[in-house]
Amino acid sequence: MKFIAAVDKNWAIGNKGRLLIRISEDQRNFRQTTMGHVVVLGRKTLEEFPGGRPLKGRANIILSRNPEYAVEDAVVVHSMNELFTELAKYDTDDIFVIGGQTIYDELIPYCDEAVITKIDREFEADAFISNLDKLDNWDVTDERPGEDVSEVNFTFVTYKNSDLKK
Repeated sequence: MKFIAAVDKNWAIGNKGRLLIRISEDQRNFRQTTMGHVVVLGRKTLEEFPGGRPLKGRANIILSRNPEYAVEDAVVVHSMNELFTELAKYDTDDIFVIGGQTIYDELIPYCDEAVITKIDREFEADAFISNLDKLDNWDVTDERPGEDVSEVNFTFVTYKNSDLKK
């Protein structure tokens, strides 16, 4: 299982339920990376999508504690046990955790790879993920600068979790 996120210098991912910044090249990278795969996300993250609709071209698995919550064109699970039962139906290489903070906090320990867009700026934020650069078990395996730096400099960085062997 992998996770994908855009982070600022403090590993912030959002503020007041929104992304910190929209970078078109990052959004293209996200779309290309996750298209045709499974995405795992929380209800609040889904509600920030256009029309609050699941992402097209991907199997969407939504984690919500509300047992009444249902979403057309998505699978909704209500516990970690339910989530792992659902995820067992897929190849782990096809699964991408896409947020928000609570979902990342729960699932990053199970991820063997991270696709991170590192934004060279600090933002006002209230949602963060663990700084992989400070964790011994996460190693950088690829790094390339973003090309469209008209608004802000950013780098695409891939990490592998050395604690999880395939």
